[in-house]
Amino acid sequence: MTGDHQRAAGAGPTGQGRLLCEPYLLDPGPGSGHVVWHTEDPGTGQFVLVGAGVTGMTERQAVDAATGGAATGPGWRRFTAQTRRLSRTREDKDSRVSGRVWPGLVSRPVYRQLAQVTGLAAGRTPYRVVSVDDQGRATVTAEYSIAPAVTREDGVRLLLTSDHQLKRMTAANLEKVAETVGVRLDGVLMAGDMVNVADRASDWFDSEDGPAFFAAMTGRAATTIAGRTWRGAPLLQHTPLYPAIGNHEVMGRWSETASLDSQFNDPQPADWDVTTYEELFPCPGSTAGGRRWWSRTIGDVHLITLFVTGIWRPHVTTGAGTFGEGAADLAAPERWGYGRFIFAPVHRGSAQYRWLEQELASEAARSARFRVVMFHHSSHGLGGNSTPAFTDPVQVVERDPETGAVTSVRYAYPLAEDHILRDLEPLFSASGVHLVHTGHAHLWNRFRNPAGVNWLETSNVGNSYGAYDVTSGLSRALPENADLVRQGDPGGLRPVVPTIAPLTGPTGAPLPYVASDDITVFSVLDSTAGVVRSYRFDTREPDSPVLLFDEFPLA
Repeated sequence: MTGDHQRAAGAGPTGQGRLLCEPYLLDPGPGSGHVVWHTEDPGTGQFVLVGAGVTGMTERQAVDAATGGAATGPGWRRFTAQTRRLSRTREDKDSRVSGRVWPGLVSRPVYRQLAQVTGLAAGRTPYRVVSVDDQGRATVTAEYSIAPAVTREDGVRLLLTSDHQLKRMTAANLEKVAETVGVRLDGVLMAGDMVNVADRASDWFDSEDGPAFFAAMTGRAATTIAGRTWRGAPLLQHTPLYPAIGNHEVMGRWSETASLDSQFNDPQPADWDVTTYEELFPCPGSTAGGRRWWSRTIGDVHLITLFVTGIWRPHVTTGAGTFGEGAADLAAPERWGYGRFIFAPVHRGSAQYRWLEQELASEAARSARFRVVMFHHSSHGLGGNSTPAFTDPVQVVERDPETGAVTSVRYAYPLAEDHILRDLEPLFSASGVHLVHTGHAHLWNRFRNPAGVNWLETSNVGNSYGAYDVTSGLSRALPENADLVRQGDPGGLRPVVPTIAPLTGPTGAPLPYVASDDITVFSVLDSTAGVVRSYRFDTREPDSPVLLFDEFPLA
């Protein structure tokens, strides 16, 4: 070990400074798991120390173990990470990071450090990360815990969440998760929209616009609400993340000069990108879908994750948006947005649908006690994003009969052709799916269809778009059209009122939703008890208790 390593071993707060994020866990297998962290330089050595022996190590001893000649020692083993630079992470003038200014679009180096830990015994094993940077300075993290895949017979606890997007209540939400159920769970099921702009590095690590994704999920955030600063919780250091792709994980057409926001808002049906998402989360995956759709068995729960989302556009009745193109772009098809088009087909007969059919019929799915499907966009919901129908837009182009010039471009979305309601839901019902976990509308609501399939969105961490239900009296601002449902669930189901402590409306009637910028919600699937429990917390009252407000059986 060099003298620089020796001098740095005890310097500075443990686990801070030279790591862009604390380590996070991915895709445990039989006797194995993946540990990932990120740095701004490749470093000269990146290691994970695993075993009971790391518990009593000083930082100096940890550096010696990581950089010495022996790969094992009393009660510990060393694993070396593979280093890869992320290919598309950038910043621009709209990025907000303390002490740093980017005058224009600039590539920001981010290096992924990925170590596969093997030979894990059942239960939890302590681990620490040691990262040596390009100048020979070592950073040693605190002690965390890693576990192999839960055996198929065992019950599990899974956090259900989505749509963090640097929203103001996220850190408080995650602190209350830790307070209520702890940080040593069996999985975090994240139904998409982790950040706002996928290629903006600071959205993931160190933004000051709000709690960056990894900052909140590892306890390094700092958001003040009602006089209290919330840090999030060290969840991902102990609990593996199972992510799905939301519309905010998708980037549009690449540019060397346009702002990141502009690129995010400029996808085309044949020109969009999820590279940063796939590089951040190299597993889980499947042969057919790569990191875009896949399945895993987590204890007695079989999880199927799909790529079900499309580009979000505003519901404007004139100008560019969901329902048409703006007058200024009519003569320039290269600037058309093509409405709310779908990124990856999921309709009957598509590659994703065929894979899903086979997966639901597999022995792994059929033998599991519970079958859970996760994706981002739900067509059962009270939110504004539940409409229009999840289908390929029908484009209507009108032209001047004399000149041939385009005078109007409109898009329609036939409700009868909603791919989720028409194709996926019957398959879920016939296959005995117990729960569909979704996001996208920034609220909490749930439904149960006649076949017994539960649909749950639990994405209320701020920036709510409202709930459009008879109890709220609100109607979606949509054109008058039979295919556009202005109030209630477009899929025709009645929302379920929380079973324990629902919020109430002005008349005292119980509300079948939580849509608030002050009250945050999280849900936990407890397969041992066979239930999903939902909790709420009022951030306006920092010392108030977390309330269990809904519980329903999966079977």
